[in-house]
Amino acid sequence: MENVKSKIGGFFTGIGRGVVNFFKSIPSKLKSKFAGAKEIITQGNIKVGASMCIMGLGQLLYKQWTKGTLFILLQIAFIAYFITRGGEDLFGLFTLGQVKGDAWYGIEGDNSIVMMLMGLLAVVMIGFYIALYVTNVKDVYRTQCAEDTLKGVPTFKSELKSLLDKNFYKTALILPLVGVCVFSILPIVFMILIAFTNYGGTTVPPELVDWVGLENFGNLISLGDLSATFFKIFGWNLLWAVLSTFINYFAGLGLALLLNKKCVKGKAFWRAFPILAYAIPGFITLLGFKFMFSYGGPINYYIQEAGGEAIGFLAVNSKWTARFIGLGVNAWISIPSTMLLATGILSNINTDLYEAARVDGASAWKQFIKITLPYVIFATTPVLITQFINNFNNFGVFYFLRDGVISDGYYLANNTDLLINWLYRMSIDNNYYSIGAAISLIIFIVTSIISLVVYVLSPAYKQEETFR
Repeated sequence: MENVKSKIGGFFTGIGRGVVNFFKSIPSKLKSKFAGAKEIITQGNIKVGASMCIMGLGQLLYKQWTKGTLFILLQIAFIAYFITRGGEDLFGLFTLGQVKGDAWYGIEGDNSIVMMLMGLLAVVMIGFYIALYVTNVKDVYRTQCAEDTLKGVPTFKSELKSLLDKNFYKTALILPLVGVCVFSILPIVFMILIAFTNYGGTTVPPELVDWVGLENFGNLISLGDLSATFFKIFGWNLLWAVLSTFINYFAGLGLALLLNKKCVKGKAFWRAFPILAYAIPGFITLLGFKFMFSYGGPINYYIQEAGGEAIGFLAVNSKWTARFIGLGVNAWISIPSTMLLATGILSNINTDLYEAARVDGASAWKQFIKITLPYVIFATTPVLITQFINNFNNFGVFYFLRDGVISDGYYLANNTDLLINWLYRMSIDNNYYSIGAAISLIIFIVTSIISLVVYVLSPAYKQEETFR
């Protein structure tokens, strides 16, 4: 235990040292960057200066007609966009609208959320233009250096060929990069910004949305029922993620070890049997278990046939009963995948290690602790972290088992809801979008920190050479 504490302390000390070193390195990095810029400014000829004033002009002076024309057209397009739309969109990102809509008087008004999204797009366009401008200046300077060293001015055709040859990685990465920016980064940034507004409840367009800073996070921590519900769900969410990951991982590993024994007959059948649970869509399994544990389900039927009373396994006040059922159902769905993974890893362990351990008198338990477990954990640490994150954000289990249940002492939630379920209820069912975005950001921060700590303390990070 003391060793773990010292490792955790060392980890956070290392993070602090890393942050300090990062800020200390900023001046040297800026100096190197400015050195490159200073070289271009001081060593660049008049053609480089021309491209600094008008994009593409330097290329035209070097008779690179196609490239120069493209740069000029792109600059004209950006200026036209910024004059006609971009400047207004950027201003709207800060104000989020000034005119409230009124259907009675025929006033359309400003849509704050659309203005925020268009403002983000304007910021992206400005970033793209800056990158394009820097590329334009560097390109002219490279052309100058090529001419000074008698290599000749590269033609547009030769540069296109290089994009399909030695610089093909740039061509191949353009489309994925644009896709990641548009479909991943932009929505994430948009969600983060929503967490700092009062968007939701009655404050939805045509009402104007305002920036409120950290107010939503403060409400989650200190505002009455909201705060009490947050801490209850957060505590249960952490416990659920740890328990479900532990159960699924070690039950799958144990099943793989059992089926790996030479004495087990019909291994193909026993390996195929758990996969049936994995092959069936998860929501069908969850709805099946919900029916089984309902008041009118087969379990209560047999209880009543035996003379007992029906039990509300998933009723409003069935807190721990419903939680244990959720753990069991999640295990039923998840263990087969862990078993398949562990089976493949176990087949790669050098059997000479076990033979040497038996010669030294090591028991089966010692062999498991000293050989099997370290190797499996080393090989599956990234998967283990992924399983933890998936369990932390496991929306489906309790949504399908207890959809529509609201417990006493919880604000728009029940006693088995995870943060992701509460986020859904708050934002989708009740329009508290800003609170939902704040919860989403908290989930991201918590899972990121825990994943990073676990990975840094794991053998996969610290003892990589040991298992090679």
